[in-house]
Amino acid sequence: MRGIPRISGTFLGVLAGVTALLATGALASPAGAAAPQPDSTAVRQIPAAAQQQARDFWTPRRMREAQPLDLLSVGRTGVHKAPRQGAPSTVRPTSPDLGVLAFPNAGGAWTGGGKVVSTAGRVFFSYQGRTASCSGNAVTSNNKSTVITAGHCVKLEGAWHTNWVFVPGYHDGQAPYGRWAATKTLSTPQWTASEDINYDIGAAVVAPLDGRALTDVVGGQGLAFNTGYGLRMYSFGFPAASPYDGEKFIYCSGTTSRDFLLSSDHGMACNMTGGASGGPWFSQFDEATGSGLLSSVNSFKYNFLPNRMYGPYFGTDAQNLYQAAQSS
Repeated sequence: MRGIPRISGTFLGVLAGVTALLATGALASPAGAAAPQPDSTAVRQIPAAAQQQARDFWTPRRMREAQPLDLLSVGRTGVHKAPRQGAPSTVRPTSPDLGVLAFPNAGGAWTGGGKVVSTAGRVFFSYQGRTASCSGNAVTSNNKSTVITAGHCVKLEGAWHTNWVFVPGYHDGQAPYGRWAATKTLSTPQWTASEDINYDIGAAVVAPLDGRALTDVVGGQGLAFNTGYGLRMYSFGFPAASPYDGEKFIYCSGTTSRDFLLSSDHGMACNMTGGASGGPWFSQFDEATGSGLLSSVNSFKYNFLPNRMYGPYFGTDAQNLYQAAQSS
């Protein structure tokens, strides 16, 4: 799962391709880096020294220069493979076809303002020596410090990402509300153990910054679980693969439908690319206030449906993940 990578394979006789939206950017990868050892634990604890290192690591220049990993990994690392339950596993980077857009909005800059401008942001981390980016969103929580994103934005191929920070309201290398370092990152048991695409949900608890908790500074969005399908929803993110560059806050909106092939996920017309992974999907979204109920996150695409995004269904496992995070 990489880039907005795509998974190709045969399932019940149907040739299908899936693009995992792992929006990663890359600097140099150390030569001869050892393969990560599998780790099936659902929580990664991050010591204080590593938190400070993460804040220091993500300079404005590094944030601006983070690019989708798929632009650099093809031909050097070849095909990336990630195990999934009940789904094919070969993943390839993708170049979306932008020729077909769906009403009412399949990908455009958000100019509406409101709460979402401060609660949503970019996620930056290191993976196997590479710098990478995803998207995420601050949510209401008991600890006032919880961020929801995609599972592959916290852990991939059995390895937890390092140097993990959340930058709400990101733009042009700037962090108007600061760089919030994770004290722990979490994912669902199914994603952690086998990278099951149906449970591609991650969370982070971030440390206070200048003595203040995250949602006291940027606010938080509510959540909804077990909502059913066929909802009108809004999706947001910071896509960084062409034609986007990670500097613009993009949204899609429309009525969703249930995936009819390899997952039980929501689907929506959307042309966002790598970097959008982990960005929030809202039900009951109010354009006037920029607030809604977070009900999914950007996760993957199919090769043959390049203008349709999919996000995991927020059921009991997503709710348990949220409870574990907000109770930390």
